[in-house]
Amino acid sequence: MDSTSTTRFGVSINDHLLKRFDELIAEKGYKNRSEAIRDLIRNALVEEELSNEETDTVGSISLVYDHHTRDLADKLTAHQHSHYKEIISALHVHLDAHHCLEIVVVRGQARNIKKMADELIGTKGVKHGKLMLTTSGKILT
Repeated sequence: MDSTSTTRFGVSINDHLLKRFDELIAEKGYKNRSEAIRDLIRNALVEEELSNEETDTVGSISLVYDHHTRDLADKLTAHQHSHYKEIISALHVHLDAHHCLEIVVVRGQARNIKKMADELIGTKGVKHGKLMLTTSGKILT
């Protein structure tokens, strides 16, 4: 079967679960169940691919911190410079008089990106951080 053909299949599901699913997909703006199920399948496939430490990934690391914390901005910048091959771009946003949001766009092997994210998020003075990873989507065609 080529990637342009479509297969229909049936799913048996409890009425209560289907009602909850329909409410969820309506909230998310899906036009129909098929679109929602396709997205769930794609997400599961990407998550499986990301479990392989050698998978090429793209994503972002978000950091919230108080820029008045002694030497923190310098430490974060130095750390980013040591990973210049994996960092595509960085965005710095002033949230208020004290707090900053830094979003670092990254690309590289899952193992290396996860390690870098842990190091950045674990830097003393970072209040909150989050890694968001995905793949190129090549397996989803």
